[in-house]
Amino acid sequence: MRPTKHAAPQSNRRRGLVMGIPLALVAVGLLVCLAFALLPGSGGDAGATEPAAASVVATEPSTPPGTGVPAEPTPSAAPPSVTSPPPSATGTPSPSATLTPRPSAAPVTTATPSPSATTGGARTAPAPASLAGRIKPGTNYQGVATSYDAADGNGACSFGPSGDLMIAAMNHTDYESSKACGAFVLVRATNGASITVRIVNECPLPCAPGQLDLSHEAFAKLADLSVGRLPITWSLLSPVAPDTMSIRYKTGSTQWWCGIQVIGHRNPVAALEVRTGGGWRQLSRTDYNYFLSPDGSGCGGPIRVTDIYGEQLTVDGVALQPDVAQPTRVQFARH
Repeated sequence: MRPTKHAAPQSNRRRGLVMGIPLALVAVGLLVCLAFALLPGSGGDAGATEPAAASVVATEPSTPPGTGVPAEPTPSAAPPSVTSPPPSATGTPSPSATLTPRPSAAPVTTATPSPSATTGGARTAPAPASLAGRIKPGTNYQGVATSYDAADGNGACSFGPSGDLMIAAMNHTDYESSKACGAFVLVRATNGASITVRIVNECPLPCAPGQLDLSHEAFAKLADLSVGRLPITWSLLSPVAPDTMSIRYKTGSTQWWCGIQVIGHRNPVAALEVRTGGGWRQLSRTDYNYFLSPDGSGCGGPIRVTDIYGEQLTVDGVALQPDVAQPTRVQFARH
């Protein structure tokens, strides 16, 4: 047997060994690269999720330390702020953040007062809900117009003499314990004539709901006085006011008892409050259109007036001076 037949297989084994070493090195390199790719912070998908997690934390509402209030208030929870409702965990306001300011709520927005008067004041943003009683904005009422001798224009609303006799007395029901006092009303007759009057008086029973007792001067703008009773429709107005409103203390008012009246307001007044040591106190209203503080609380201090649209005007600097109409720097917004 020739020795060359055994040399060939030995050469093949050497060649395979030589070729296997680089392949092994390549495999090790691939494994090392894969291991580096899987390490944390080396890039890839794991790093891409970090900003999303941070944005979730940023949108969560914070809880004031020591309050124990949950991060997202329930619908029945009291709102902590009128101007800045807290966000929910998703960044959108929670249901309890939809707020309706109440007449007794603290002022929300302060407006720049008009410089045309002497007494200070601040304006609060109007609430969406109406505080109107029987006479509501945007409603047409039907009734009849009668007439009376208005003399100097004074009446149950206690405004005093009026230089403009385009005035009327509201029927007892719609007068609503003087809530109609000072309202401006557009009156339309069936013949097409119309006139705007201001409510300064009450027409007692048997004046029926919807009835207006116009001054002779006002009735004559619609029909001849001999007509007597004239079918009409009427509705509430929020007109251009000639001036700012005024505050008047009733005769006999002192620091132990006082009556307060609002004069020259564009919209009907729904409530009047005075500042006391315990906060704002709402005063009761009389049939003769004064708000009374029977124990003197708040007399001579800041006054807050709310109209039927929910707007609140806060007035400072009104002296406790009886029977003097003191002008302010504020007026209700037009609607």
